[in-house]
Amino acid sequence: MRIATGVLACIWSAAALGADKQTLIRAGRVLDVNTGAWSSDQGILVAGGRIQSVAPFAAARAAAPSATLVDLADSAVLPGLIDCHAHLLGNLKDFSPTAPLRMSSAEAVVWGVRNLREWLDHGFTAVRDAGEVDSAYGQFALRDGVTRGFIEGPRIFAAGSFVSLTGGHGDANVLAADQRLDRPNLADTPDAVATVVRRDLKYGADWIKLMGTGGILDPFSDYTVQELSDEQLAMAVAVAHRAGRRVMVHAEGTTGIKAAARAGVDSIEHGTMLDDEGAALMQRKGIWLVPTLYTFQYGAAQGEKLGLEPVMLAKVRRIISAQGPAFRRALAHRVRIAFGLDNTPDLLPREFDALVRGGLTPLQAIQTATVNAAELLGQKDALGSVEKGRYADLVAVTGDPTADVSVLARVVWVMKDGVVVRDFRQRSGSVGAR
Repeated sequence: MRIATGVLACIWSAAALGADKQTLIRAGRVLDVNTGAWSSDQGILVAGGRIQSVAPFAAARAAAPSATLVDLADSAVLPGLIDCHAHLLGNLKDFSPTAPLRMSSAEAVVWGVRNLREWLDHGFTAVRDAGEVDSAYGQFALRDGVTRGFIEGPRIFAAGSFVSLTGGHGDANVLAADQRLDRPNLADTPDAVATVVRRDLKYGADWIKLMGTGGILDPFSDYTVQELSDEQLAMAVAVAHRAGRRVMVHAEGTTGIKAAARAGVDSIEHGTMLDDEGAALMQRKGIWLVPTLYTFQYGAAQGEKLGLEPVMLAKVRRIISAQGPAFRRALAHRVRIAFGLDNTPDLLPREFDALVRGGLTPLQAIQTATVNAAELLGQKDALGSVEKGRYADLVAVTGDPTADVSVLARVVWVMKDGVVVRDFRQRSGSVGAR
C-alpha cells in the first residue's frame, strides 16, 4: 500500500509540474475567427493545456522569460479545426455495402487509430463521430483512449449507433432473407426507438444519431422518403434531451428534413433537398445544418472508381443537382452552418473549397469549422477560438486563408492540449520548437 501511495504521489507530482510548464508561441499573425481581423507578431502563452494569454510578442516574452519558445513568426495561427460529421471506424475508402460485415469490431478500431492521426495531420483537433454500425461501440473506445492519453487523436464527441428502421438507411444487414443477422440499432415503433436510444446512452453516447430519411450508400433505401415517423423522432428527442444529450439526424429528402426540425433535433446532416419552408423552420428553431457538400460531389464524380454499386451511384448522381440550390436556401434563411466532411480525412481541405463555391466567404467557411462547430458541440467557451481560457488547440498555416481558403490544405504545425503533435516544418529543414 505504501508503494502504491508513493507511485500515485509521483504521478500527481509529475502532473503538477506539467501543469506549471509554460510554452510561448510566437505567431506571425493570429486570426480572430469572430471578426476576421488579424493581429501581427503575437505571443500565445500556454500552460496546463490552456491558453493563458494572447498579447504582443515583446510583452508576452517579458512576462514569461523562461517559457519554452515555439517560433511561428513566419506563419498564421488559427484555432484547431473541428469536423462535425466524421465516421472514425474501419477503412474509410471502402464504400461497399458489405464492408461492415467483413470487419470485426477490433479491426475497425485499429483502423480508427490510424484514421485519427490523419485528422490531426490536417489540423483537426476535435471531431464529432456521426454514428457507426459497430454494435460494440468502438468509437467510444477510441474517444476514451484519446482522453486517457493511450492513443493519439483529436477530441472525440461520439454518437452511438444509427437509429434506423428495418430496411432503412442505417440497416447494415444486406444479406438475403434466409441469412440471419440481428442488428440492435433497428427500431420500427416509438417504444423501440426509446430502447435503442437508451442503449446508446447506457454505453456512453454523447450524441444520438437518427436516420430520418433514406440515403445514398445503401442498396435499398430511397433518400426522398421519410423513414422514422414523427412519433419516433419525437420519442428519440425526448429521451435524449431528458438525459442531457443532443440529437443529430441524417435527412436528405424534403419531408424528412421538416419532420426532424418539427421534432426539435439539434442538427440536420446533409439537408440535400432543403426547401424554403424547411430552411425557415430550421432558422426559427435554431437548428444547425451540417451540409457535407464535398462528399456528394466526390461520390458523383468518382463513383465507379470508388466501387459504388450501380444503385448507389445512380442515387448520388440524381441528388447532386439539388445540393447547390438547397445550400443557397439555407444561406438565404441564415441557417447556422457547421463543418462536416462525412468522408476519408484526406479530403478534409476540399470541404472548405466546396463551402466557398457554395456561397460562403473564406472567413465564413473557416468559422464553420471553428466558432460555429464549437457552439454546435456545446464547447464555445473551450474550443473554436484563440482566446484566454480556451484549450490550447492551435493550427499554423503559411498564407492567408481568409483570402484563399485553399491555404488550409497546407497545415504546417498543430498543437493539441498545449502539446505540439505535428510539426511539418521540420521535414523541410526549418526550425521547430526550441
